Amino acid sequence: MKKSFILLLSLFFAHALLAQTISVSGVVTDSAGLPVTGAVAVVQGSTTNASVTDLDGKYSLAQVPASASIEVSCLGYQTEVKPAAATLNFVLKESTEFLTEAVVTGMTRTDKRLFTGATDQISASDMNISGIGDVSRSLEGKSAGVSVQNVSGTFGAAPKIRVRGATSIFGDSKPLWVVDGVIMEDVVEVDATSLSSGDATTLISSAIAGLNADDIESFQILKDGSATSIYGARAMAGVIVVTTKKGTPGKVQVRYSGEYTMRLVPTYAEYNIMNSQEQMTVYKEMFNKGWLNYSDVVYASSSGVYGKMSQLINTYNPETESYMVENTEAGRNAYLRQAEYRNTDWFKVLFRNSVQHNHSISMSSGTEKGSYYASLGALVDPGWSLQSKVNRYTAMFNASQKILDDYVTLNVIGNASYRQQRAPGALSSKVDAVYGTVSRDFDINPFSYALNTSRTLDPDEYYTRNYAPFNIINELDKNYMDLDVVDTKFQGEVKIRPFKALEISALGSVRYQISSTEHNIKEGSNQAEAYRANGSMMITNSNPFLYDNPDLPAVDPYPILEQGGIMIRKTYNALSLDGRISANYNDVFAGKHIVSAYGAMEVNALNRHSTSFTAWGLQYDAGEIPFYTLDLFKSQLEDNSYYYSMSNSRERNVAFATTASYSYDYRYTLNGTFRYEGSNRLGRSRSARWLPTWNVSGKWSVDQEDFFSHLRPALSSLSFRASYSLTADRGPAWVNNSTVLIYSSNPWRGKTEIMESAFHISSVENSELTYEKKHEFNAGFDAGFIDDRILFSMDAYTRNNFDLIGQVVTSGMGGVVNKYGNVASMKSSGVELSLTTKNFDRKDFKWTTNFIFSKMKNEVTDLKTTLRTIDYLTGSGYSMQGYPRGAMFSLQFMGLNDEGIPTFLNEKGELTSTSINFQGTGDSSFLKYEGTIDPTVTGSFGNIFKYKNFTLNVFMTYSFGNVVRLNPVFSNRYSDLTATPREFADRFINPGDEKYTDIPVIASARQNRDINNLYVAYSAYNYSTARVAKGDFIRLKEISLSYDLPRKAVEKIKLSSLSFKLQATNLALLYSDKRLNGQDPEFFNSGGVAVPMPKQFTLTCRIGF
Repeated sequence: MKKSFILLLSLFFAHALLAQTISVSGVVTDSAGLPVTGAVAVVQGSTTNASVTDLDGKYSLAQVPASASIEVSCLGYQTEVKPAAATLNFVLKESTEFLTEAVVTGMTRTDKRLFTGATDQISASDMNISGIGDVSRSLEGKSAGVSVQNVSGTFGAAPKIRVRGATSIFGDSKPLWVVDGVIMEDVVEVDATSLSSGDATTLISSAIAGLNADDIESFQILKDGSATSIYGARAMAGVIVVTTKKGTPGKVQVRYSGEYTMRLVPTYAEYNIMNSQEQMTVYKEMFNKGWLNYSDVVYASSSGVYGKMSQLINTYNPETESYMVENTEAGRNAYLRQAEYRNTDWFKVLFRNSVQHNHSISMSSGTEKGSYYASLGALVDPGWSLQSKVNRYTAMFNASQKILDDYVTLNVIGNASYRQQRAPGALSSKVDAVYGTVSRDFDINPFSYALNTSRTLDPDEYYTRNYAPFNIINELDKNYMDLDVVDTKFQGEVKIRPFKALEISALGSVRYQISSTEHNIKEGSNQAEAYRANGSMMITNSNPFLYDNPDLPAVDPYPILEQGGIMIRKTYNALSLDGRISANYNDVFAGKHIVSAYGAMEVNALNRHSTSFTAWGLQYDAGEIPFYTLDLFKSQLEDNSYYYSMSNSRERNVAFATTASYSYDYRYTLNGTFRYEGSNRLGRSRSARWLPTWNVSGKWSVDQEDFFSHLRPALSSLSFRASYSLTADRGPAWVNNSTVLIYSSNPWRGKTEIMESAFHISSVENSELTYEKKHEFNAGFDAGFIDDRILFSMDAYTRNNFDLIGQVVTSGMGGVVNKYGNVASMKSSGVELSLTTKNFDRKDFKWTTNFIFSKMKNEVTDLKTTLRTIDYLTGSGYSMQGYPRGAMFSLQFMGLNDEGIPTFLNEKGELTSTSINFQGTGDSSFLKYEGTIDPTVTGSFGNIFKYKNFTLNVFMTYSFGNVVRLNPVFSNRYSDLTATPREFADRFINPGDEKYTDIPVIASARQNRDINNLYVAYSAYNYSTARVAKGDFIRLKEISLSYDLPRKAVEKIKLSSLSFKLQATNLALLYSDKRLNGQDPEFFNSGGVAVPMPKQFTLTCRIGF
């Protein structure tokens, strides 16, 4: 009886226990503490009681038997099982499955299994190249279809980035940068052509130059319409989403990172520049041909050793009671012999092996209720060349707090950076369509100077330039630009979760940028002294920087900058305000039907303000007090120029967006996106100002099918994707004729006393000016083999760009002949491949290989723009119907004539040397198409070897399919200041040489007198088929060796981690066209502030406390 009672009681309690149910909730994170989105939490043995983790990794399950177990699984992670409890958190470990972390679009986070677009996610640790201050340069070779051309290596200058090539003809085609969900606007619009100009504005052309690389968690590159459509009319050129770091639950973590970078000084062994002995043979030939004689060089605009010798011949030294150089053959030869053996190394004079150091310290921590991350960074660069130093300071915090029992989450992020930068003084470059040249006045760029200046010169001596004394070291000391850039961003986001499947959020952001550039041209500089150079009547009558008063025709030109120097100050301000309200719904029905929807309303405001002021006569050496004359202002009035200017622009954008997706058991996924937006930059009509954009896409995950288990492990994962979309762009910022553009001016009336204000119509109203648009079809697949030891991804796409901004020539109705409108179109297509293989995967040794390949082509299908001949010839590239966007054309070089003068075919089909009309806008069919300036094939090849705690990384990038213009070094007359390339050794010297060489003769003074417009022949030669090379290259981008100290050794010194890395960057060009002769195929040597990317070595130390 007693036993029966005990048995009955046991059965009763067992039944009660089984009948009891509980609610289970928790957070699913990865090993780094980051939330795992899209993980499935299911009650073991049930097919209906399941939950999918949200953006914060949270899940919840109701009516769970108390004795049950909870299983959490996510593709890419090992499955975890735990007994049920009211609060149950999971930490998932990565598996060998396909990496499927959440895809971050800046607005949403989506499980990669449900994402139907073409995208690449790159962790900051995989992308970071030590010693590179601007993280955007690290994208090179990291993603298929993304090309990065380092057209300038100067800090602050943005590289030319293309996602699947160009998308606009006159627009910049640069991708949209989004940081933590906020669009990063540029403080000043710099188009793709201007990026390689070397102008001062390129120093503020990078939208993310203020970001510290150590603060970045990952990059998400959105490439096709399915991925970018949520940004609608901002996403035609692709989107790059940057996610910054945030705190992780656990104890306080403090990390320090220090980078010490030494850049190598360039050497003449890399270039084909003549040494001083070779150069003197050229000067000797010039002397024999009537150049460099005393009468020519003593008062010449520019002169070197011969000009200095002529001046010294005329300079009496009272101490020796003789002239500085004896005017005898022996005296002249002795002076020239010193120059012949001088062999000055200008690279060593102007560049140095200074050490750039970059420091970053961060602190992070958190609990289940909140987390925080804060960091400080300092980059100190003494400068690779003289007057090129940079100091950048950054600060960041990211705090998140859960409120009201986890129903409300508040996230606050703040970024700030301050940059002090100095650069050599530079004016804007200009195109001379008459002479067929691109030039820059008073250019003192150290790299350009080292390549273009004769090695016969003494670096301590003063020579003549612009009729005034010139010494490059003195000029860099007294002619420089100081740049101050402040960039601050503050954003806050509130997330409310009324129930587990719905999240409502409100985000607000304010960003303020201010940049000021102060160009100081001090007294004693060549640029300032050129305005005062009138030492003789010959100079007075020839110096263009003197003032020729039209009211005093009998008076010789005279200086109007009598004292002091010049200060040119430019400021650019930008205030960005962003607001977004959104709702995100994610739910799973019956354990297999995954439904998600997102809706948002967004408003953006951007106010830009710029000023320019030129202070003439600023006396730097006399208390910085100005000294100016009335004639200075009179001269500006006559030129219709201004000593100050100001401009304001205000952009307003409103958008409504929604996206929805459905997936059945992660096998079949459908997605649709719709966005409707308006911008005040477009025409007044509603159809022009407002635009709907959309996307339809789908995905089939074959590896989720039942039959796929029979294919494993040989084929371990497989999925197919397809999308079709309409996205757009607002077009070039400088095309703003949605309303009539009227500017004021001061017309010249013969005398400055007669002044009046006038207005002229710059452009008539185009009320139908609308967005540039793009239809894109993308198809791709992802596959894994042998337990995903081999991962392969491929995408193919076609694009149809229409309503592109173009210029048309009209009858002139309304007072304007050339008008801009949506009159052009372009098509493009391409293929992208990505391959990752784990060649060896052992405990102590791992070897991984990554290969990326992409090929694209485009063609302008409709464009009626008429350009000048010179515009087609310059190396920046232009577009013509039937050819790629950014095509380069050349004059057809037909060889040298019997005098060594180059000949060409002109627009009439005639063989000529000088009858070339660079200003012509007629038939351009006589020009030869050379190719595109943008590469058509790009990619990379990398290998990572890990042995115990050592990691060796060998990374190469390659680029093919584009052409570059060789440096324009040929002229009808040369100065003894300039250097000549070794190609001159093969120049035409004697009649008959035209059969064996294409290098033109050094034209004699007689030839310049007898042949009209001889300058045209040499300018044309610089832009002919003889001066084009392939831009193909294979570059050894990075070799690095790192070592992580063992945990036991680190713990003994009371640290959590310690690692060292030695890295060599841009070490060598393994392949390039021999015709380049050392010229970097990526770098456009335009002078100004532009320098190439240096070869450098970096030592990095990372410490965790």
